[in-house]
Parts: sequence; C-alpha cells; structure tokens
Amino acid sequence: MSILKSLKTLTLSLLVGTSLISGYAVAQQAPAKPKVLIFDVNETLLDLTSMRTSIGKALGGREDLLPLWFSTMLHHSLVDTVSGSYHDFGQIGVASLLMVAQNNNIDITSEQAKTAIITPLLTLPPHSDVKEGLAKLKAQGYKLVSLTNSSNKGVKAQFESAGLMSYFDARYSIEDIKIYKPDLRAYEWVLKKLNVAPNEAMMIAAHGWDVAGAKEAGLQTTFIARPGKALYPLAKKPDHVVKDLHELAALLK
Repeated sequence: MSILKSLKTLTLSLLVGTSLISGYAVAQQAPAKPKVLIFDVNETLLDLTSMRTSIGKALGGREDLLPLWFSTMLHHSLVDTVSGSYHDFGQIGVASLLMVAQNNNIDITSEQAKTAIITPLLTLPPHSDVKEGLAKLKAQGYKLVSLTNSSNKGVKAQFESAGLMSYFDARYSIEDIKIYKPDLRAYEWVLKKLNVAPNEAMMIAAHGWDVAGAKEAGLQTTFIARPGKALYPLAKKPDHVVKDLHELAALLK
C-alpha cells in the first residue's frame, strides 16, 4: 500500500513539474512588448476605396478593377527590385493602370492615367479607426513610425492630407534605398535607422506580403484584417491578427 501511495505521489509530482516547466517555457517564448511600432501606409492606415471613382472613370466605369490595378502595381514594384531597377510608386502606378486598361481592351492615355492616380492617391482618407487608435498607442508610450513603398514626398503629402503628421515620430520611405518591401533589406534598413533589434520592433500592415517579409526579417508582426485582405497561407503566421487599431491598442496595453 505504501509503495502504491509513493508511486501516486511521484506521478503527481512529475505532472505538476512538467506543467510548471511547460508554463515557464511558454512564458519565456512570449515576445516582449515592442519598443517601436512600424506602420505600413496604403490600405493599412489610408482607405484606398475612395479611388474607385477616379480609377473607374479612367477605365470606362470598371470600378471593379481597382484591386487588380493595386496588385499589378505591387507586382511590378518587385520586378524593379529583383531586376535592379527603380521607378517611384507613382510612376509604377500609372504604368500599371495602362497595363490593366490594355488587358481589358480599354483605351486610355498616360495623362488620363496620371489624373486618375496621382492626386487621388495623395489625398486618401484614413480608415475610421486610425486616428483614435494611433492616439491610444501614442498615449501608451509607443514610438510610432511608418515604412512605405511610396516616395518621401508622396507619404508626406498623404499624411498632411489625412491629418496624421502629429501621430508619428518619423516617416521612412524605401525611396532612400530604392528597394521595395517585402524585400528583407527594406526591413533591415529601417531597423538600422531606428537602432533597434528585430524583435524590438513590430511591423503592422493590412497586407499578407508585408507581414510575411517582416516576419522573415525577425520583426514581431501584426496583420490588420481590413475587408478584402488575407494572409499568405504559405508564410509564417504573424504574431497577432486584429480587425483594427482599437483592437491593437487593447492588445498592446
């Protein structure tokens, strides 16, 4: 009887010990809160849907082609990066709209494409949660910066138009290195500028490709699940998935 009791006691001790060790391991693996929050801009902070009107007008009423235009622009920004070339995001945007028009048998000129893209892109409104969400994060003591594929001049105009200038400590554009996200060098460059280790920064974006690149570069990542946006299933999972910046602020509180 005493042997059976001893075995039960030993088994219980092992179970408790294993549980404590497992809990400790999980606690050890949980990343610390980031020192810096790095935000993507287009679609993450700024609402692109307002461009449906201008894009649709240029494409003969085909407002449904807006997502195709944006994905074509992203695709060819990477063509520039892997081929060692560089054109700014506005130029690629115009070229991409001409391609979408051609592939859909729609005749537009370069000037019409510029009119449809440049001014509307620089005056995008913020998503409804953005200002209040950024204010909460700033009040919580986080350093807020942006990292965008847009040009320095372009993102400055966007932030001024959207009323976001006061929320950010710094704005960074890949124009300075002429390497588009999600190339790992873009994230490594901004980490050097910020003088932080990868795990001390969090990339926040509404694009699966952006959080995938940042995750591979060692950053903490949060995917903002804006309508119509999805994660890349073959990439590493982000640390967090939230519906908006209110949820992010609550998560990081």
